[in-house]
Amino acid sequence: MLNFMPFTFKRLSIPDVILVEPQSFSDDRGFFFESFKESDFFSNGIDKKFVQDNFSHSVHGVIRGLHFQKAPKAQAKLVTVLKGKIFDVAVDIRKNSPTYGKWVSEILSGDTHNLLYVPEGFAHGFCVISDEADVLYKVSNEYSQEHERSIIWNDPKLDIQWPIKKPIISNKDNKLSLLENLDNDFVYRDTS
Repeated sequence: MLNFMPFTFKRLSIPDVILVEPQSFSDDRGFFFESFKESDFFSNGIDKKFVQDNFSHSVHGVIRGLHFQKAPKAQAKLVTVLKGKIFDVAVDIRKNSPTYGKWVSEILSGDTHNLLYVPEGFAHGFCVISDEADVLYKVSNEYSQEHERSIIWNDPKLDIQWPIKKPIISNKDNKLSLLENLDNDFVYRDTS
């Protein structure tokens, strides 16, 4: 009997951010894949318990983010796209981190079913690069307005290379803080 591995886990250039690629099985009926399996995720460094699922539908050019929650309601996120395609971004906001203020991105697509794990201590955002996109993400803490914080999407020090010319931004997201002015209590701890 073959040893079935339903996922591939790939650490990105900021190694705490992990791209998860599920193995999909297709036939004339359609396709099937496991989108989450706690034991496999735990054994590959994603050891958070997810307690809430969030869903968003957005049209081409929408940027959502860069959002996070402060402790004690900090959130790790597991992001996937059900339909469409997004440019997904995680920004390291942990003070004293060797990658503080750096970002990584991945294209997430409803065709590939890939997922991005964004740990606590990172701001998260995405922009829609298809006509529309349905995004589903799991979070490790319930939403708390009191702990919600955000960074403006076009912070010049971050210099995120969003792949769209005319972004659609909410009024709320257009009035956010720069990273350097952020009320932020995340501190990097080397666990190696």
